[in-house]
Amino acid sequence: MLIREAALDDARAIAEVHVASWRWAYRGQLPDETLAALDVAEREARWREVIPDPATIMLVAVDDEAIVGFVSGGATGDADAPPGTGALHAIYLEETAAGKGVGRALLDQATDGMRSAGLSRASLWVLEANERARRFYERSGWTWDGTRSSHQVQCAHAPIVRYVREL
Repeated sequence: MLIREAALDDARAIAEVHVASWRWAYRGQLPDETLAALDVAEREARWREVIPDPATIMLVAVDDEAIVGFVSGGATGDADAPPGTGALHAIYLEETAAGKGVGRALLDQATDGMRSAGLSRASLWVLEANERARRFYERSGWTWDGTRSSHQVQCAHAPIVRYVREL
């Protein structure tokens, strides 16, 4: 498996992983209608805007020439974040890549990238009900800071919690 910077030509494959990942990882946590309505073309358009942004960390995991996961990070959108705080915006894998160290490798390289960019702290939002992801982050040194919200429209306003870690 290879971890590399995402290229604009990867946008479609990233979008496909994004949609497939939501459908397996959030099954039973988000409404079926929300998952069924996910659109690869819409996600591809979004990633085509994000990938070239120099302020964004965007990495892909490639196995046998296929993208099996990705991570993105950069500036936080949290108004209450202290200076020097970055954010992990997304980390998603194909179901077949889960549990094989792919997510950990992506997460480690993204946090290294944030540290190299001069950030000293990072945050992320995760579905409160997503126990698997929460355990993954906790094993990687992230902790819930007690903040809870439901501001994520794309998550059907399901409760989400914020995790943080020092870089």
